[in-house]
Amino acid sequence: MTPLELLDALKAFIEENTKDILLPVRVDRKIGEAAKERPAEVYKMRLPTKDAETKRIPYVLLQYIKSTDTQTAGEMPESSCMVRIVAATYSEDGEEGALCVLNLLTRIRIAFLRDGVIAERFMLKPPIEMIVYPDSTPPYYLGEMMTEWRMPIVESEVQKVWQ
Repeated sequence: MTPLELLDALKAFIEENTKDILLPVRVDRKIGEAAKERPAEVYKMRLPTKDAETKRIPYVLLQYIKSTDTQTAGEMPESSCMVRIVAATYSEDGEEGALCVLNLLTRIRIAFLRDGVIAERFMLKPPIEMIVYPDSTPPYYLGEMMTEWRMPIVESEVQKVWQ
């Protein structure tokens, strides 16, 4: 199992668990657009364009940080992967904007803790670290969550030959 498969599974899981949270979207009042809301879009690794940092808000960005494969003598091998989850929201109201980020991250956190396993292969490894940035630049609000996931191990084919 690769980190790519984990990111795909997390994207599907987060989309499913946040699809009913409608968040404010920036509108162009100059052309008379009415207020809009939609669920957060979920991206893997990077946003599609530089403009997306503000134009695609609200969004959730899943970023692979690192993987670790270990085996201590006498113990089973372990494989894990760290994923950073960034949430971005928009609001003209500062309180609402910060609360939207908190709501989005909390919904994801609760779903992770409730299920514990994603796509029947990836197991959450507590703790989950979550922060809503107090110094966000209105009307954009950001927060993040650091997660670690146990992944199925990759077994050495060479060891099987030597045993």
